Amino acid sequence: MRMNYQAAAPDVMTAMIGLETYLARQSRREDGVDKPLMELIKIRVSQINQCAYCLDMHTKDARALGETEQRIYALSAWRETPFFSDRERAALAWAEANTLLPQGVSQQLFEDVREYFSEAQLANLTLAIATINAWNRFGVSFAPVPDSYQPG
Repeated sequence: MRMNYQAAAPDVMTAMIGLETYLARQSRREDGVDKPLMELIKIRVSQINQCAYCLDMHTKDARALGETEQRIYALSAWRETPFFSDRERAALAWAEANTLLPQGVSQQLFEDVREYFSEAQLANLTLAIATINAWNRFGVSFAPVPDSYQPG
């Protein structure tokens, strides 16, 4: 690790953990976005951002929630596989668009995603995407060593 960012800026970590705590709470609500889908999003965004630590963490978390190896392996090519539901595909497209912002978020994508997510769910999904993008910035910048994380 280049720098122990958690020790260097504990208030930053408190703020980031606050976002994670909120997202975990909302995922248990009836109108929330389920945890397995959130993990798929975190993996896909981390693939795009090439964050090794987050990939290690979220693939382990996804497997602990029952996600299959096949779907995890195919996630980078989700458009070309039959392994994901229409709802998951909409969320993955939303995650990519909100990670690759110079490409923008089209009105058509917004309309497609709204077929599967309420306004509150879409706001929470977008927060989850923003949060994992922020975590990826810490991971890529400070290079924590993958493989130390264990679920639970």
